[in-house]
Amino acid sequence: QAADSKREQFRRYLEKSGVLDTLTKVLVALYEEPEKPNSALDFLKHHLGASAPENPEIEALRLEVAEMKEKYEAVLEENKKLKTKVKVY
Repeated sequence: QAADSKREQFRRYLEKSGVLDTLTKVLVALYEEPEKPNSALDFLKHHLGASAPENPEIEALRLEVAEMKEKYEAVLEENKKLKTKVKVY
């Protein structure tokens, strides 16, 4: 009886704190993935880590990636224009 009571208290604690809801959402997202990842654990870690406080290094890397994407798009556009100038397809 005492063990059941402790389990029920813990379950209510997890439910009240939003843990059950968050885990359910992440597991549903994994279930709905069209192509299952090689590592389900990495998928869970990634999706659960998304709500963690931002690390300044991560934010810096995000900005760098955004800048690189812009440069990449500019290079693609320039390449396209140059190809039309020399008529290479």
